[in-house]
Amino acid sequence: MSGKVIELENIKPDFEKTGGLLPAVVQDAKTGEILMLAYMNYESFQQTLITGEVHYWSRSRRELWHKGGGSSGRVQKVKALYLDCDLDAILIKIEQVGGISCHTGRRSCFHYQLGIDQKFRLVED
Repeated sequence: MSGKVIELENIKPDFEKTGGLLPAVVQDAKTGEILMLAYMNYESFQQTLITGEVHYWSRSRRELWHKGGGSSGRVQKVKALYLDCDLDAILIKIEQVGGISCHTGRRSCFHYQLGIDQKFRLVED
């Protein structure tokens, strides 16, 4: 995603289009590895911009969630943030402090791989 940068006014995430939540794809800024998929609402997006550390909306707990804040210390530092063409999906390139993004203790949340036999297997880090 390199090239000429053109500043635009009035470009912002369209939280209303999707009922208040947008999917956020989280990618390691150095390696390009996809680490997780989470959801952001307006408040979590604003907190992310203010602090420089990623905040999400927890759909299961129905509350704002500062990734790694207050518990594991494995915060996600924002290195770049992008919106898609429809303004309804977010890509966040991060530095993962502590190297682990998944609550299971793995680097990535995507650790089940489909085999030729159509069965999923656990992929170890």
